[in-house]
Amino acid sequence: QVQLVESGGGSVQSGGSLRLSCAASGYTYSHYYMAWFRQAPGKEREGVAVIDNSGYTIYSDSAKGRFTISRDNARSTLTLQMNSLKPEDTAMYYCAAGRVLGLFRDWYDYWGQGTQVTVSS
Repeated sequence: QVQLVESGGGSVQSGGSLRLSCAASGYTYSHYYMAWFRQAPGKEREGVAVIDNSGYTIYSDSAKGRFTISRDNARSTLTLQMNSLKPEDTAMYYCAAGRVLGLFRDWYDYWGQGTQVTVSS
């Protein structure tokens, strides 16, 4: 049974940092691209960052320069280091596994339940 379990969300003030983690199990982790998505109330789910098996990364414009995605294939874990957080980063953050490299939600097969990030001004 595939499981993706996110952790590390919380409330932080503008300019602060958070580190999200995702623990994967039930499939061959290294065979999948891993990504972070987010969804704010009333908005579409959007891609934040994706990483391939070699460490190649793609970031959304809003994440570039502030967020860093990384993965540990030996431990089947994914992280997202978020710095210089802004109120507009407030959303539910999801980790996802897929077979196509990119930030389109339809390309992803497996999803976690999400972890809430709230940034106050």
